[in-house]
Amino acid sequence: MTIDQITDAALATQPAAYWTRLAYEALIAFTRAQQAELGFTQPQFWLLRNLSKNHISPDGHGMTIPELQEAMATYIKPEDDLHAEAQVLLGRGWISRDSDSRLWITEAGEQARVRLKTHAPAIRARIHQGIDDADYVTALKVLRRMIENTGGNSLDRRPSV
Repeated sequence: MTIDQITDAALATQPAAYWTRLAYEALIAFTRAQQAELGFTQPQFWLLRNLSKNHISPDGHGMTIPELQEAMATYIKPEDDLHAEAQVLLGRGWISRDSDSRLWITEAGEQARVRLKTHAPAIRARIHQGIDDADYVTALKVLRRMIENTGGNSLDRRPSV
């Protein structure tokens, strides 16, 4: 049975947590597969973003792996190994490590971050294919309301783009 074969009345009784989990898993798997085809991983991109003074880093100062894990706590997956991902970036010359084990984005890393970011619109377009912006906004508003109805604060966990 496909979702199109389920009536709206039956869908209205479905548990949101089930569908949001399926959506999360599918979206993350798709995004990561697309990025892997392009030669990088999502955690590698996040490391570059968090170290770049031109993106997430407020001051451009280096960060240790534990500091990066804390900075990414709301979106990193438990199986993501930032140590291993950082080793790859060190090998590519995209980051460097100082004597205090702080990681710093290099000029080559900043150029890579900018280049990798250019792939995001195409990945988003594939995910949003056949969904108009009004429906997407409605879906997010519904999810935010459910989060707030259950005592969460959806604005505290807003992803940084």
